[in-house]
Amino acid sequence: MDIILAMDIYKFDIINKKSSAAGTICKWSIAVCSYNKVYKFVKPLEDEAKEAKNTADTKLAELEIVRAKVADIMAKVQDLKDQLAAAELKKASVEARAAALNAKLDLANRLVGGLADENKRWKQSVVTLQQESLTMIGNAIISAAFVSYIGPFSQEFRNELWADEWLVDA
Repeated sequence: MDIILAMDIYKFDIINKKSSAAGTICKWSIAVCSYNKVYKFVKPLEDEAKEAKNTADTKLAELEIVRAKVADIMAKVQDLKDQLAAAELKKASVEARAAALNAKLDLANRLVGGLADENKRWKQSVVTLQQESLTMIGNAIISAAFVSYIGPFSQEFRNELWADEWLVDA
């Protein structure tokens, strides 16, 4: 067909002068051939465009699915971050409470230690008082005798008697 279209006499203007029906058929055949050439070139492009559009639509759908998954994962990550922050606050609270309790325990241990020392002192005092209770009556009698014996003497004589004579014998 290209050979016929390439001929100089196969032109609408030339054929239309001879016969308007033949000119119209000539015009139609030239248009069909031009359409055929264009269609052979355009059809693969249209098919590629359609296939590319289908691929793009598929990929966009996949992208939306991936975006939804990413949004879900990001929500889970944010939830985990919130849980972590809450756990860290709770941990800090527990650590502060543990430190306060350790301080109280230390104070209690010091108090118990102090009371243990006090217990030893009290036990020693009890032993001393028990021993003194045995000699208390005698000590009181001796003290009364001492006071009644040295009572009539002067202060100087009492000091001399007491410091120089009796303490030396004790």
